[in-house]
Amino acid sequence: MIANVAVKNYPQAPIDISEAIRYAGGGKSEEILLLANSCAEEINGKLRGSVCYVLLDVEIKEDVCDFGVFRVTSENLAKNLCGAEKVILFGATVGVEIDRLIAKYSKSSQTRAVMLAGLGAERIEALCDSFCADMEKELNVKLKPRFSPGYGDLDISMQREIFRVLDCPKRIGLCLTESMLMTPSKSVTAFVGII
Repeated sequence: MIANVAVKNYPQAPIDISEAIRYAGGGKSEEILLLANSCAEEINGKLRGSVCYVLLDVEIKEDVCDFGVFRVTSENLAKNLCGAEKVILFGATVGVEIDRLIAKYSKSSQTRAVMLAGLGAERIEALCDSFCADMEKELNVKLKPRFSPGYGDLDISMQREIFRVLDCPKRIGLCLTESMLMTPSKSVTAFVGII
C-alpha cells in the first residue's frame, strides 16, 4: 500500500440499454427490451461507482515494466504502455448490490439474472470510461487504452500486486479471492498509460 492513493465516487450515470443487452447476449426483440428496461429500473439508484487509483512512473525495457512499487514482465502490457512515462493504476467497482440481485434471480428467473449480469457489465464499463475521461480532463493529458490482468500475457496473479498497492478492500470495498476473482464481481483493475 502506498500513501498517495486517491478515491473518486460516481453517481449512477444513464444506462445504455442496447449495450447491456449486448453484454447479456440478447437479441433485438420487444421482449428482451422490456426485460432490460425492467432490470434497469430495478437497479436504478442501487449501484455506487467507486474508483481508487494512483499515478506511477513507468520505465519500460523490452517486456519488463517497472512501476517502482513492482515490476511486471509482459510483452503485451509493455506494447500497450509504449511511449508512456506515467500510468494510472486503478481499481473500480459498482458495488455488491448487483451481485445480490443476480444471486436472487438465479434461483427464480435465469433470464433476469443474465440480463442483470449484462447490466452490471455495462455499468462497470461505463464507470471506467467516466473515470478515464475525468482523468484526461483533470491531468490535461491523453490516455492509452486500459489494460487489465488476465488480458493477453498479463497474468491474472498480477492482481495481488495491484491490490497490495491500492489497498482496494479498505478504500472501495473491493476484495480478491485466493483464485484471483474480484468481489464484487462487477469490478475492474487496470493500467492506463498517460501520453
